[in-house]
Amino acid sequence: MSKEQFMIEELVKDLVLKLMEDRKITMAEALGIVYNSDTYEKILDLETGLFSQSTAYVYEILARELTEGRIIP
Repeated sequence: MSKEQFMIEELVKDLVLKLMEDRKITMAEALGIVYNSDTYEKILDLETGLFSQSTAYVYEILARELTEGRIIP
């Protein structure tokens, strides 16, 4: 496993846990939200560097996407 893949998996895990806590949803629901988001697509695109940002920063982007229906630059 590459360093980038490890970082992506850890970030996704943290995002899922935060969603579960904040929204009082199941792990399956939280995984669905993350994996079906535009934010996740940006995390996977190594050129964006989003995978290397803090959980809090990426969670804010995800939360805004969920609220606004799209990623807000």
